[in-house]
Amino acid sequence: MGLQNRCQSTCKMFTFEHTSFKKSLLMLVIVVLLISFTYYKKLFKPLNYSKHNAKPTAIMEYNSNYRLKEDDLAIREIFSYINQSVCNAPFIWINKTTSGLEGRAILLNHMEKHYVGDDLIVQVDMFDYLGEKKTYGGDFLRARIYSKKFGAGASGRIEDFNNGSYNIHFTLSWEGSVSISIILIHPSEGVSLLWKARNMGYEHIQFTGKFLSNSQEIHRECGFYLESKEEMCEYADKKHDEFFYCIKPPNVPCEALISLMSSNKPHSYLSVMENNIFNRSNIGVKVPINIGTITVLKPQEERAEVMTKCRTGLSPPFPSGYFFQNVWHSLFCNLSSYGPLSQINTCLSGKIIYLMGDSTLRQWIQYFPKLLKNLKFFDLHGRGWHKRYLALDMDNNIFIQWKRHGHPFVTNGFYNMKEYSTITNEIDRLSGDPYTIIVIGLGHHFRAFPLTVFIRRVLNIKKAVERILIRSPDTKIIIKSENTRELGVEPERFSEFHGYIQYNLVKDIFKGLNIGIIDAWDMTIAFGSNSAHPSETIIRNEINMFLAYIC
Repeated sequence: MGLQNRCQSTCKMFTFEHTSFKKSLLMLVIVVLLISFTYYKKLFKPLNYSKHNAKPTAIMEYNSNYRLKEDDLAIREIFSYINQSVCNAPFIWINKTTSGLEGRAILLNHMEKHYVGDDLIVQVDMFDYLGEKKTYGGDFLRARIYSKKFGAGASGRIEDFNNGSYNIHFTLSWEGSVSISIILIHPSEGVSLLWKARNMGYEHIQFTGKFLSNSQEIHRECGFYLESKEEMCEYADKKHDEFFYCIKPPNVPCEALISLMSSNKPHSYLSVMENNIFNRSNIGVKVPINIGTITVLKPQEERAEVMTKCRTGLSPPFPSGYFFQNVWHSLFCNLSSYGPLSQINTCLSGKIIYLMGDSTLRQWIQYFPKLLKNLKFFDLHGRGWHKRYLALDMDNNIFIQWKRHGHPFVTNGFYNMKEYSTITNEIDRLSGDPYTIIVIGLGHHFRAFPLTVFIRRVLNIKKAVERILIRSPDTKIIIKSENTRELGVEPERFSEFHGYIQYNLVKDIFKGLNIGIIDAWDMTIAFGSNSAHPSETIIRNEINMFLAYIC
């Protein structure tokens, strides 16, 4: 019973609503102060920079002589909440872990006829490789219904009973034959290992800085945390408590850093036996489903459901929509009764659009010229895909810019550091007005680092969003969530579980603000996409949702 009680669902949304925070804040602070110094020293060791007298990048070790800042307490609170929500399942040996092939799925609410608008509930019971029923939850499952013939798909909402059984809830949104897909991405034991490994340190990624001195290039190691006694260059955003370091080349000023790149280090925080869980054959295993095809009929009575216009300030549910004929239809706002893409020239006329984030937002600016025939790229003479992009439509007075987000930016090619900036600082530089639109999208590059790095960044961005909405309430802010990616690519670094945690974190931290959410996670699951860079079909539908918020 002890393990069962400690195992919480990793497949339900983490909720950080302000009301629950306020009620539990005092209790959580007391708990934090009572937790032993030894525990926090172990948990947050990678964040201690005392070796070279530098300031920590995230959570401070507890010290009676140091007064934690409000942000540090908030980060601890959020991290503690997630830590309690992740199942702490023991790994003994592989045969005692959850087996997708041993899973059993049955339809709970089977009816002779299913109609559009009905709910479909599938019960899934999970077993280990020995055929023994699991007694705790926390398995990382993914579920969708789909109809290839109609280009249709929708995500399933997973309910974890913490006893090895799950209910998966689907909404039937289109007519025709519907198939069900349920896959086990990671067993609960694998989830526990991934969570442990992620927060143990910074050894997954190595950064290399290029310094220029008298036309000579000098390379030095850089990062959030460096195990070195050599002199350091500190690149600090002290206002937002974000820090980055490089080992200083002799007789070269720190200002001589011109570019940065990264590489994946051959490092693992897991043992050889633990890593066996993450063999490709054990990731994304289909759970057997003996339900057959579901035939969905037109409803006997038309359901006159009037949805509000898509606008900022709404909180999308999960699932938030579905694909039909490769077009995304919203379940929470009126997207399907008109085509925002058909009005794109009128909608974006006179607008200044800032795309701030990773390469999944860069896909937007590369796709926009297919929608705006007069949109032309302005050559800023940068190098590589990570350079800043600027596109202009002089006839319709449209300005679109993409700029990469700040550290960490994971890429094996050098990128320019001369115009480095974080999303937080980029937003703070803008005055804002009814013609300014900011789209934010980040996540993938943070997966290989302790979650506290991501929490701090998102909290800082949230504050910047709040500030610009105070000085200019008419500024439009859109958050594009993280999307799914390849299942078998270095799971310890880039697992979908890491992305799932971040996806929920972003939605909950920004909840209640006057912003729009584009749920790319939901879209890519519904579409059956497993690519870090989704297809143009998904990009087109993301942009369509974006236009619905601002038109």
